[in-house]
Amino acid sequence: MSGKLHKTKGIVLRAVKYGETSLVVTIFTELFGVQSYMVNGVRTTGKNAPGKASLFQPMMQLELVVYHHELKNLNRIREFKWGYLYKNLMSDVKRNAVGLYMTELLTKCLKQPEANPDLYHFMEDILTHLDEADDTVFANLPLFFALHLTYFFGFRIQDNYSAETSCLDMIEGNFVEAIPHHPHFLADKQAEITARFLKCMQPEDLREIKLNHDFRRNLLYACETYYALHIQDFGTMKTLPVLRAILS
Repeated sequence: MSGKLHKTKGIVLRAVKYGETSLVVTIFTELFGVQSYMVNGVRTTGKNAPGKASLFQPMMQLELVVYHHELKNLNRIREFKWGYLYKNLMSDVKRNAVGLYMTELLTKCLKQPEANPDLYHFMEDILTHLDEADDTVFANLPLFFALHLTYFFGFRIQDNYSAETSCLDMIEGNFVEAIPHHPHFLADKQAEITARFLKCMQPEDLREIKLNHDFRRNLLYACETYYALHIQDFGTMKTLPVLRAILS
């Protein structure tokens, strides 16, 4: 049995070549969460198929008709088309690097194939903002994304920064008065800026945060440490060194 047919939106996380003409794609769907699909015939070079494989690049937003069977690890896609056409994201090297970072971070967090429409809409919104944002907003989006994505997985940093509680304990996930007895903390400007990012509710708010490249990069590596402390087998981010080089 192939399962029932469903219409759903989806964001491509990764695609792996399979055989001569097919792909196995991992897609974060609105209806079913993260799913794997076999897509046949999209890599053929005939006149009827050029460009179809390009729809399955990471970050692509698609409208899908899929077969869904709860007991299958690999389902099939019956129909697919653009859900949203990016203007800059796939052609701009810097925006593309940021998008790949966001996609990898989301993929590392998604352990179970369960629906999370709020997270789906957050991801859809952030990619659309990344495509269109001005330079200041764009430069701050990776940090905004990394700090707000934690909300959906239950380890968001508590927004309790003050003059008295000005040190971020990354194990506890809140701001404390004294420097902890372990190395995983942020102090001084790093803690203060993290608190400012937590208060930003929309990407437009990021225009007010002016930072240099080195500071942003160091804070992104601190975010990676935070995720590694809270997600089992998180490992390291492959896209982070690329992002660091491109944003220099």
